[in-house]
Amino acid sequence: MGSAADRVKNPSRVSVWLDRRTPSRTRKADQPAGLDRDRITAASVRLLDADGLAKFSMRRLAADLDVTAMSLYWYVDTKDDLLELALDTVFGEIPAATEDLGWHDRLRELATNYRRMLVRHPWVSTLIGSFLNIGPHSMLFSYAVQDVIRATGLPLANRTGAMSAVFQFVYGFGTIEGHFVQRTVEADLSQDEYFRQVMGTIRADPEIKRAMEPSESLMEARGGNTVEEMRERDFVFALDLLIAGIEAMCDRASRPA
Repeated sequence: MGSAADRVKNPSRVSVWLDRRTPSRTRKADQPAGLDRDRITAASVRLLDADGLAKFSMRRLAADLDVTAMSLYWYVDTKDDLLELALDTVFGEIPAATEDLGWHDRLRELATNYRRMLVRHPWVSTLIGSFLNIGPHSMLFSYAVQDVIRATGLPLANRTGAMSAVFQFVYGFGTIEGHFVQRTVEADLSQDEYFRQVMGTIRADPEIKRAMEPSESLMEARGGNTVEEMRERDFVFALDLLIAGIEAMCDRASRPA
């Protein structure tokens, strides 16, 4: 592994996954027994879920593991290395798509499970934009996405656009949903209680209420008795729109020129 300073000098070394050298460090006799990279990574995920990215530090992690902060640096060189390992670990929670399903259902399955992972781990959204996402679990997910898009029959030149349309939509949807859930937890309210409180505040202000009137009619037409039901209806319909768009583009590509 290289130091952070080494990575600045050598731009090609920008990921924990790109350095294949064998670490020169060996475990000292006074190093904590049972401590390894997998245990440290699992503890990191747990702390990130509990406290969020902003509060995460090597010192807090060491306290959680009941070791010294310096002990952690026998297994990772920097906090960024550890965050990258944590990111790849949670990508491993996304189940593989069911092989005997058609591409429509496989795409829905992958999109839904990706969304669930983003909601479970709100800190992931920021890290996806910060690292290369080339760990083994991230790559398996990428291959699964490419495989299902290949099965649609879209021309090769259109496939990256289809992947972007579907999975950047899911990324945005899951990120917003995860942040909303996180705010409700911090407020010690259910999602429905939080929503009612916010809407009550809006309706109590005449100016904001007038500005919100078009949105009120949209929400009423959408239906759903709970925040989760409303959100689910939006997600399913939006995904159906994207799938219909892929079908339409496949049909267009199959027509004679």
